[in-house]
Amino acid sequence: MRMAGETITLTEFVSFNLAILVYFLGVRLNKKILVLDRFNIPEPVSGGLLVAFLSLVVYLGLGTEIGFSLQSRDYLLYCFFTAIGLNARFTDLAKGGKPLLILLMLTVCYMLLQNAVGSGIAAALGLPTGFGLLGGTISLVGGHGTAIAWGPKLATDYGVPGAVEIGAATATLGLIAASLLGGPVGKFLIEKRGGKPDPNRPEEAPMIGLEMEREADTSVTHTGLMRSLLVLNIAIGLGVALQEALSAGISLDLPVFVCCLFCGIVLSNTVPLVFPKMTWPARSKSLAVLSDLALGIFLTMSLMSLQLWTIAGLAGPMLLILFTQVVVAAAFIILALYPLMGRNYNAAVLGAGFAGFALGATPTAIANMTAITKHFGPATQAFLILPLVSAFFVDLANAVIILLFLGG
Repeated sequence: MRMAGETITLTEFVSFNLAILVYFLGVRLNKKILVLDRFNIPEPVSGGLLVAFLSLVVYLGLGTEIGFSLQSRDYLLYCFFTAIGLNARFTDLAKGGKPLLILLMLTVCYMLLQNAVGSGIAAALGLPTGFGLLGGTISLVGGHGTAIAWGPKLATDYGVPGAVEIGAATATLGLIAASLLGGPVGKFLIEKRGGKPDPNRPEEAPMIGLEMEREADTSVTHTGLMRSLLVLNIAIGLGVALQEALSAGISLDLPVFVCCLFCGIVLSNTVPLVFPKMTWPARSKSLAVLSDLALGIFLTMSLMSLQLWTIAGLAGPMLLILFTQVVVAAAFIILALYPLMGRNYNAAVLGAGFAGFALGATPTAIANMTAITKHFGPATQAFLILPLVSAFFVDLANAVIILLFLGG
């Protein structure tokens, strides 16, 4: 533990293991507070937000800022998305072609709607368009990275003083809203809109979302875990190399985890064909365990490290915009996305995930879907197509849409 003035920064070792404890705290909270479990709030969200609020109390009471070392988060994120890629089959991707295209078009329409809501409320209140976009796709769909990237330009060129700070605070609050909205929306679609799993559908191998307390299942072995971890790390290494090559070669700066996802897909659809006798970990319970572990610790670290005091400066107009955006997101999912995606179980799970990245980030979307599938069963298609849209296409479309609203 290091102290610098009035800041306490926990070491990487302490932060990582504390995240595991906080995850189990979330499990305990969900068991004790039935409303959390009933509305499928992910365990990392329950425990992580509690720790974030405790850090806020310490900051307000003692003036001491508690920070966490988060270097391991990136590796956990790579592990998770690589596992999704390893579980993907070209046949599944081919089946997902039409739903992927529909989800992409819906996402673009929603992004236009989100910016229209933000800029419309800002205009009604006599505020600059840029302020409204900070309550739109810049901070919500875009997240902290996009908010920080656009902040200086909005401050200097579009008359939004403090845009970086406002954007970061808005993204933080959006992440919290995304974590809390997905579960209830997914539950509503499944139980009230007919999105229940098909009882006649063959049992799918779990890609993620194993039920709790399954350690006795002998199909999860130490050799299976080691094999899965080795393949994960090979795919991650290839993904990092691919990202660096694309960035240096053609200036295409994709997120590393998207490249890892792609390499996982390629490996799983080529290596078993070339070496048919090789034991491959795709869709094994060992790989699902590692996926759950990576996502659980990643999201716990992300939520417990939120600096909630940064949102204290959000003005009334931004809070109004954010509240409206939450209502609009829920209405869009229920009235547009769910019907157009097929009114089935995969559409309901996608609805929970869409709430996650429409207001927060792709890992939040996956956590929302995982919480749903732990209760109701696997949804392979949803886990394959949502990351492709939310982690790749959205970033490209967002830049164009933001410039469109700013007038070029």
